[in-house]
Amino acid sequence: MVTVSLTATSPEDVTTVFDVLRTAFPTDRPARSVAQDQSGGRPSVWTAEFEPTEDRITTGPTALEGAVSATLQGGYVAVDRLRAALDGAFTVNEAGTASGDQEKEVDLRLLTKAD
Repeated sequence: MVTVSLTATSPEDVTTVFDVLRTAFPTDRPARSVAQDQSGGRPSVWTAEFEPTEDRITTGPTALEGAVSATLQGGYVAVDRLRAALDGAFTVNEAGTASGDQEKEVDLRLLTKAD
């Protein structure tokens, strides 16, 4: 299981990223789940869990309105599989990593792939 947290983005981009991951892997999110901003002016964090399996549906490049900050946290193999799915849809820049015995955390910046 990998926990994915998205920040610094619009609800539309959150929905786009989660839709790409939902197409590729099983998730705890409903099929028609749409991200919504909370009132109050505070930064929002959207979170979902995905079960990256060996068999996944590959997605092609997908457009984003802006940059999306993503944090992936889970087992090494699972995080790598989920990141590979993101690489197929977006330009992925690694901002940092933290590793432990059983898990790792990766901070990414997702952008629309250039043609």
